[in-house]
Amino acid sequence: MSDIQLTLRTEERPQAFFAEEAKGWHGYIEWEKYPEKKKQAAEILSKYKFEICPEFQTVPLPNTNPVLQGTRWKQYHKALGPTLENLPAESWEIVQAEKSKDMIHVLDFPYNGEPPRNRFKHDPITLNEDHFVRNHGGIPVINADDWFLEIGGMVKTPKRLTLKELQDEKVFPRQSNIVTIQCSGTRRIEQINEYPGDGDELINAPWGEGAIGTARWTGVSLKKVIKHCGGLVDGADHIEFMGVDTYFKKGHVYNYVVSVPWRKVKIHEVLLAWEMNGKPLPKIHGYPLRAVVFGYIGARSVKWLSRIDAIAGPSTAPVQKKEYLYYTPQIGKHNATYSSGFSIQDMPVSSAIMEPAEKAVIVHDGKITMKGWAYSGGGHWPERVEVSTDGGSIWYETPFEELTQKYFHAWRLWKVEVPVDAEGWLELVVRLVTNLVEPVGAANIPSRRNFPDRCWDNALNTQPTFVRSTWNWDLHVTSSCHRIKVFSVNTSHPATAKRLKQLKDRNISLLPLTQPLSIDLEEDEEYETMMQRRGGRDPEE
Repeated sequence: MSDIQLTLRTEERPQAFFAEEAKGWHGYIEWEKYPEKKKQAAEILSKYKFEICPEFQTVPLPNTNPVLQGTRWKQYHKALGPTLENLPAESWEIVQAEKSKDMIHVLDFPYNGEPPRNRFKHDPITLNEDHFVRNHGGIPVINADDWFLEIGGMVKTPKRLTLKELQDEKVFPRQSNIVTIQCSGTRRIEQINEYPGDGDELINAPWGEGAIGTARWTGVSLKKVIKHCGGLVDGADHIEFMGVDTYFKKGHVYNYVVSVPWRKVKIHEVLLAWEMNGKPLPKIHGYPLRAVVFGYIGARSVKWLSRIDAIAGPSTAPVQKKEYLYYTPQIGKHNATYSSGFSIQDMPVSSAIMEPAEKAVIVHDGKITMKGWAYSGGGHWPERVEVSTDGGSIWYETPFEELTQKYFHAWRLWKVEVPVDAEGWLELVVRLVTNLVEPVGAANIPSRRNFPDRCWDNALNTQPTFVRSTWNWDLHVTSSCHRIKVFSVNTSHPATAKRLKQLKDRNISLLPLTQPLSIDLEEDEEYETMMQRRGGRDPEE
């Protein structure tokens, strides 16, 4: 990381060294057990002047891949000495080894990436190399033989378990589930483009439609593990997870810690997983063990687990207490407080159009094919997906044959062919709706020519119509109808068919759309004939 520069606030450079916590746990520094170590790290960080957040909301996003660099996060790691200094570079090497070569790298470090939209085909299982990644710190490299999991807090018999012990089916029956994990930032770019909010490049990374993925996860139900520890003592009602990645917030350092209610664990909807699609977890996805919390925001599915504690009440760690909060639309930089937002848990109904792409030029004969995904968390599932070609006045149901299989905790991919007569710019829309009530005044909003898509789950939930209805200061949960603009070229119209034949005969491409044609749009003789038929340019006296 020699290219990362640090600027001191004082003349004296602090000496920083924090040892790794255990053999075989590269990149793991324990912070939560050692308040004095946390304090020392904060003092060191206070001696430096770090880069400010890059502006990426009120200006166009960089046309680069990675889109954003995360320079200040790299600076934080370098400031705390050699144990953490090289984690950004090492993490990038893991990205290169384990993820598809054409991933969209939303943030270089901590790594955040989503697959290109052409990966969302009609197979509901996402390939490991294509599954989105949302990290909050560097990627630790842990030797499975050295790894162990501590179960403590308010359990009757605290234990330390190895991976081999967890995989002993005589003690822990194996569980395997197909589960969709979705980041609360999925489709955040739509909020950013219309109504910017908090500009932290890690917390509010500019995700597109790909921050969602589905895999078959295999492991053991956390409820079975808690039972193995004798169950909970009176008063315990939440389960806290700790991942070993180092996390920075407002000049302080932590391990990644969040919690889920015990009621979620009791119904076997929290899995301790060591396999992803029949293979050992990739390093980037939490090897050797991670939590998979069904139907919840992805931030609760902690990677690189090292400790699980039963506690009274939700975790007070910063990720749980101060982040992933949903505010009302009148909350912002001027008045936001942690207590004025509520924690996001169950993911609402949501959907996206993955084909065609934004601003695609579509040459068709009166029908356009649309494809995408639809998802509802909290144990709900998509029952029906609808699309519209006129902004939402007339809806077309996706044929049930074109929806992938139903799962309690996974998305459904969909495909539909819709009639389109209009040419020029159209706006296609997709949505999963959260209630059956239209926003006040929605019937009086002028219709725009668009292709809306909406999904209904089994509880008749659906999506708000417009992004404005879902905007919140931290830009979470863009669950409104997904809208994209495309340019329609309908070959069933004679004039269009004639023009396309002219271009083909002259070996001229229609693309790029904005490039002016090199030929006259009309011959003089044809112009005179058509002007006579149209009655000329000017009216009669």
